[in-house]
Amino acid sequence: MPVEFDGEYWAEHYHGRAAHGVRQPTVHLVTEVADLAPGRALDAGCGEGADAVWLAARGWRVTAVDLAATALERGRDHAGRLGVDVADRIDWVRADLTTWTPPGDTFDLVASHYVHSTVSMRTLVRRLAAAVAPNGTLLVVGHHPSDPHHHGQPPRAAEAQVTAEEMAAGLGPGWDVLVAGTRTRSAGGGPHGHGGTSRDAVLRARRRP
Repeated sequence: MPVEFDGEYWAEHYHGRAAHGVRQPTVHLVTEVADLAPGRALDAGCGEGADAVWLAARGWRVTAVDLAATALERGRDHAGRLGVDVADRIDWVRADLTTWTPPGDTFDLVASHYVHSTVSMRTLVRRLAAAVAPNGTLLVVGHHPSDPHHHGQPPRAAEAQVTAEEMAAGLGPGWDVLVAGTRTRSAGGGPHGHGGTSRDAVLRARRRP
């Protein structure tokens, strides 16, 4: 049967999964963003907030958006345990990326990792790109179709598979594509808890002034 990644799906997903005691940021975020000066960031599809917390701890002001209320609660708790300096830098927003439109030309960084959306990745990338301020950075990571952990997945899960080239096609004029390719990572601590190696599609682009 097709899988619908709606509010009910994510509520059940997080309800049936224990909160992680230690949350690690996405390896691609650390690799691509560590050299950027802190500013305003949007974490689109933030899940339990590991990336948002990592950014806030490094001085970013973060808007963390997710559909799952449980995930947002866990992220807020995690940030709170790290102190007011981190917690006060994050605004937690419950919204569906399928329909939610972020404010345009606003963020110095827009990051989205492994989002399972009911709209095409090209549409999602275009919507997220519109939120990036001039000179800002867009970082989008998805499951590559060659990722062995996603072979044979239900129809909706297949839509979460994407190449970097497909994501880059969602950008309009006025962008410099800095990274567009396939990377591997250890999946032991990944969002789905499986072991082995995963293959990800990574797009990093800078909006021209």
